[in-house]
Amino acid sequence: MLPILYSFRRCPYAMRARLALAISATPVELREVKLSAKPDAMLAASPKGTVPVLILTDGTIIDESIAIMRWTLAGDDPHGWLHHDDPALIAANDGRFKYDLDRYKYPERHGTDKDAHRAGGLAFLLELEARLASAAYLCGDRPGIADAAIMPFVRQYASVDPHWFAGQPLARLHLWLSTYLASDLFDSIMVRLPPWSPTDKPVPIDWMNPPPLR
Repeated sequence: MLPILYSFRRCPYAMRARLALAISATPVELREVKLSAKPDAMLAASPKGTVPVLILTDGTIIDESIAIMRWTLAGDDPHGWLHHDDPALIAANDGRFKYDLDRYKYPERHGTDKDAHRAGGLAFLLELEARLASAAYLCGDRPGIADAAIMPFVRQYASVDPHWFAGQPLARLHLWLSTYLASDLFDSIMVRLPPWSPTDKPVPIDWMNPPPLR
């Protein structure tokens, strides 16, 4: 019996949880969720209805992505991700940057000025660029939990208008992001699965013990 992970492939919160599970080689039963038809079993475990949701073998439920990351890395952190942490930076990403990102990507949904929120998001990315001036990663010369927690959201921002993003003065951030996206680690967490159904056989994922990001 394995822990069960309810996930959605493109969700940045689910993505960062999968990155931590993969780097720690923590096997799970992966259940891909269709957000327009969330399974009753997931909603029973976590009524708030957002992914990721991790159900441990003892029945413990962890339904916050950062908590999943910290749980799995506390159990096995072979590449020292927890030594490259910055809770305040992660909180800024999850707060003001995510706020601007949502309103830049979905201005019609929020009734907002897309350009204003693109500029707000860019201000945060320029802070990351400044950090990367002194080291290859956000908390030093090796990747860590801060990088993995923030990268999926930067990826989402970049995808809204890739041509515009490529033209911004973010040379170090572009390299940082492209290094992640080209890695075996990232490939391992982007496995494509059909939406899970209660009649499906379990799909165990061991992440193929991916190599660390270099």
